Amino acid sequence: MCGIAGYLGTPVTPVPKAKLLEGMVGAIAHRGPDARATRVLPGVGLGHARLSIIDIAGGAQPMASADESIWLIFNGEIFNHIELRQELEQRGHAFRTSSDTEVILNLYREKGLDCVDDLNGDFSFAIWDAPKKRLMIARDRMGVRPLFYTERNGCLYFASEVKALLQVPGIEAELDPFALDQIFTVWFPLAPRTAFKGIHELPPGHVLTATPDGMNIRRYWQLDYPDADGDGPFADRSEADLAEELRALLFDATRIRLRSDVPVGAYLSGGLDSSIITAAIKQITPEALRTFSVTFESGEFDEREQQQEMVAALKTRHEELMCTQSDIADAFPLVIRHTEAPVLRTAPAPLFGLSGLVRMAGFKVVLTGEGADEVFAGYDIFKEAKLRRFCARQPESRFRPLLYRRLYPYLPQLQNQSQASLAAFFSAGGNALDDPLYSHLPRFRTTSGTKLFLSHEVRRELGDYDALAEMRDRLPDDFRRWHPLSQSQYLEAAFLLPGYILSSQGDRMSMAHSVEGRYPFLDHRLVEFAARIPPQMKLRALREKHILRKAVEDILPQSISNRPKQPYRAPDSQCFTAAAAPAYVEERLSRTAIEEGGYFDAGAVEKLLAKCRKRPTVGTRDNMAMVGIISTQLWHQAFAEKAGTERPSAEPRAVA
Repeated sequence: MCGIAGYLGTPVTPVPKAKLLEGMVGAIAHRGPDARATRVLPGVGLGHARLSIIDIAGGAQPMASADESIWLIFNGEIFNHIELRQELEQRGHAFRTSSDTEVILNLYREKGLDCVDDLNGDFSFAIWDAPKKRLMIARDRMGVRPLFYTERNGCLYFASEVKALLQVPGIEAELDPFALDQIFTVWFPLAPRTAFKGIHELPPGHVLTATPDGMNIRRYWQLDYPDADGDGPFADRSEADLAEELRALLFDATRIRLRSDVPVGAYLSGGLDSSIITAAIKQITPEALRTFSVTFESGEFDEREQQQEMVAALKTRHEELMCTQSDIADAFPLVIRHTEAPVLRTAPAPLFGLSGLVRMAGFKVVLTGEGADEVFAGYDIFKEAKLRRFCARQPESRFRPLLYRRLYPYLPQLQNQSQASLAAFFSAGGNALDDPLYSHLPRFRTTSGTKLFLSHEVRRELGDYDALAEMRDRLPDDFRRWHPLSQSQYLEAAFLLPGYILSSQGDRMSMAHSVEGRYPFLDHRLVEFAARIPPQMKLRALREKHILRKAVEDILPQSISNRPKQPYRAPDSQCFTAAAAPAYVEERLSRTAIEEGGYFDAGAVEKLLAKCRKRPTVGTRDNMAMVGIISTQLWHQAFAEKAGTERPSAEPRAVA
């Protein structure tokens, strides 16, 4: 895990090329505190900040081929590098190091742009092929590792984080109003758009190539599902058979993600997914395992009881971080500097603190359970869509809507709604059944309420723009032929997962403290296998992740194996409206600051702040609006106002 930065062309700046590269790499030094290096070559510059995990002594970058005709900078891990190395050696390739970086280099020498097809890993990298005068930048299939680019004065710049690009003279931070509209609708900017106007994100599973003749972007991998009206590739296979193969794939995905020259730990939230990964690690290796978790003051968010049950069952050495509302509020400005985008939830903040705890414990690598909900249909939104379709088939029924009370048991405000209100909220009439976004429309409708606080100027610039129409245009040609559950899963796995979960809550929070997260459930072999599993085996009635539970039921305590999904959440608006809230809240939400930013209606923000301070709890829309507004204002302060260099993060308070 590292940070990369570079350019192709001739930078038109008063800053010398080497100094420019040093500044870009320095801006992302938190991604690689172990070493920094740059290389200026004819027509190209490459920079690297290294977090040493594989081949600590010999994996320095930028790395060149023996004749120095091909150069590589790489962020991430190639988990099947041992197998690839053996195959390459059998075909005559020589190696000078034991790093996975050199495996990519030799694989490119043999297969060119198609080298990405053989890689099992989380990566973003750049290859400069001098004989071809071609730059190749690539990103992993699921979008675990970030990669951004922009052009200025005929020069292409790229980096692991936007803050590196902002070191280039003339590249300024300006909030893209269409990205803000997207965040306030679907939670994240739709790639390649970012929060920064004119700065782009390379989408997951894509390769960008640039030569003197121009630039080209192509997709090399696409998440796909069987047609709903066909038998499917697994139609003749039994549930037991599929569960057995699933288990083998999951264990192998976990095994290769334990490859490291430094100690590896695990996040243990107390939920099913992290418990499965932790238990799988214990099955694979007899070595002592360190686990880490977040706990909360409020029982609404806390899962300490389940965490301790797994610790006792697996006998791990465990550390936990107690995260208070004050901790979240205090850390939030730095959190937004790392997310590089406004967010609608405070959930990244506790994970920011947790990665600090991991780093303090001396660990650079942790395995986590992200991805299982998207891959095996674990979220309540999948059950919700199924129930809504069921109710829509008999819209006059008074009994079918009663089932809505089985959804979101952890949201008391929703449970207290009347039956008529629940039916109206979940669109029991089903008049949008043909909409490809049907499963997510209630979520998007609720989120879109935050746009009521946008300023008249922003609304005027947006005009009649429709973020959901743009999302519909991004859907694959085969999307409408898939089963409704597969459609719902795609929306989560291809959009929300890379756009928010793996970025704002994943890579950015762990790498803020130089910690690499690894995700066995996102091994592309496992993802592709799960996509072919019949939907009824993933969501059995209203039992989420049914086949995953069957595959690993013998390695977990029964109480954990049968526990319903409780998503990871954290306190939201109350963190900023308590009497002890940090001074920046009042300053950033003042009429002066709101009007200077120009993103929101100052009067509406004043009313929202007063409402949130007056009431102990507020609705979902107001919660998201408060977090969205304060995070946007903090984004403006950190980037558009050029608030200064990044401050070192405060150490989290650890509880043994």
